Amino acid sequence: MQVQMALSGSRGYTGRATCTYSVEKLPAGTSKFLNTGKEVPRIGIGLAALGRPGYINLGHGSDMLSTDVESMRAHTWEVLDAAYKSGVRYFDAARSYGKSEEFLSGWLTDRGHDPSELIVGSKWGYYYTAEWRVDNGDQPHEVKEHTYKNLAKQTKESEGYLGAYLDLYQIHSATRESGVLEARDVLDELARLKVDLGWRIGLTLSGVQQGALLKEAMEVKCADGTRLFDCVQATWNLLEQSAGDSLLAAHNAGMNVIVKEAMANGRLTPRNADPEFAPKLKKLQETASQLGTTVDALALACVLAQPFNAMVLSGAACVEHLEANYAAVDLLGRLDP
Repeated sequence: MQVQMALSGSRGYTGRATCTYSVEKLPAGTSKFLNTGKEVPRIGIGLAALGRPGYINLGHGSDMLSTDVESMRAHTWEVLDAAYKSGVRYFDAARSYGKSEEFLSGWLTDRGHDPSELIVGSKWGYYYTAEWRVDNGDQPHEVKEHTYKNLAKQTKESEGYLGAYLDLYQIHSATRESGVLEARDVLDELARLKVDLGWRIGLTLSGVQQGALLKEAMEVKCADGTRLFDCVQATWNLLEQSAGDSLLAAHNAGMNVIVKEAMANGRLTPRNADPEFAPKLKKLQETASQLGTTVDALALACVLAQPFNAMVLSGAACVEHLEANYAAVDLLGRLDP
């Protein structure tokens, strides 16, 4: 059965994802991520919605029963326990995700997980400014600073929390405006971390410049002539597919690909009350029903089925959402990009 979904996002992007229902086994739901030799499922979990009380996902507030630090720590550990039990082995944090590194570090230590059992990534470049407030007035919750000084500071902080667990360190939201891809002192320090600490180095991207910036990043070299960046994390979903060709080029060149915002920050769910989205949601629900699955799993499986072989982040803020997301791995065997 051929299923075709043509969706356009509220930000003006358009795209078409074609998936074929099949009984044959298609792309595997696991990969040796980051060349670590660890065979891991291609669903990971991001802690953006877990490490702080305020986040941009639609309906995020209703997912949190309480927003005091200890309640959110316990809630995060509950979600991480469920993720690990489901098979998730990639965990993605950031300095600007509130207490995400602290929560993740405590969970890893308390549960006795060995670093060889899983893969941990984090990010530098933003610092958290909301001071645990949900409403920060007209002020941003995080501020970007792609300087050598901030890299040095945040490297120590991330290493202090995550230590031997940390495998991947990423520039958080590299942009042309921040100038980070031309900042030689920053790039040289990242190259040093790669050699001295054995970290893989990555960058995350957002917006309409994702593809162009990725092409530039692929040309950044270390002193020995090898490529600096091992991994790229970018936005790709059924509403926003502009980076697809560039992600495929990166994959073909040997880079690992992580996809964030696969659910478009909740805009691909029934929580999206925009009248213009209603017919698209109906199409998604009809297709999900035909496949015996949920809209969440269908949207994520369509990302997993893309030829750039991405690790797809679940942004789940509760166990129920995580379980719905992880069903995408089972659905993958019936989808062909």
